[in-house]
Amino acid sequence: MTTSISAIHAAKRQFGLDDETYRAKLTVITGKNSAKSMTEAERERVLQVFRKEGFQPKSNRRADGRLKLSGKYAGKLQALWISAYNLGIVQSRDDTALVKFVERQTGIEHVRFLQSAADARKAVEALKSWVARVGGVDWSDTEIMSDYARADGFKIAWAQWLKLGGNAHANSVGEFHALVLQLTDTTVELCDRRDWQAVMNALGARIRKGW
Repeated sequence: MTTSISAIHAAKRQFGLDDETYRAKLTVITGKNSAKSMTEAERERVLQVFRKEGFQPKSNRRADGRLKLSGKYAGKLQALWISAYNLGIVQSRDDTALVKFVERQTGIEHVRFLQSAADARKAVEALKSWVARVGGVDWSDTEIMSDYARADGFKIAWAQWLKLGGNAHANSVGEFHALVLQLTDTTVELCDRRDWQAVMNALGARIRKGW
């Protein structure tokens, strides 16, 4: 399937068009009701119309131009790997290093080939254990724990704070909360995943300055 046909089908899904509406739309634009039967110029005409109507194709590249790591479990593994980077455990957040780590744990040569939940769990748990052992992250939950403290982002940021010299005394805890508020303009209790990512990145930069 050509890139332009794939993009047209993606637009169909993004707009939620049923088959009849989709084919009618193609006919109005080009006189043909199938992208496959169109010339490349006709497909581009369809895409131009779709873009004007708000179609936004998903990029397979990051903001820095690198290709995104693909695979069913890539997101979870990348998040953990970046956590390791922000804790000073690994010196590169590059996906190549992550792929090699996954291969050592599972024998599978690339994250995109991870299909089995058992294989993925092996890689995820190995990475979480490493982050806990070397980075000091406590992944456990208790019944008396505040809701915000159950978030992985909080657990990693707190481990970073301890690594930077913080402790569990009231003054230090207060300083941590104040820093989170400063970095996110949000209280610890209301931080979401993106807020914690901002905190982890900021604390990670401080940790790496110590290398």
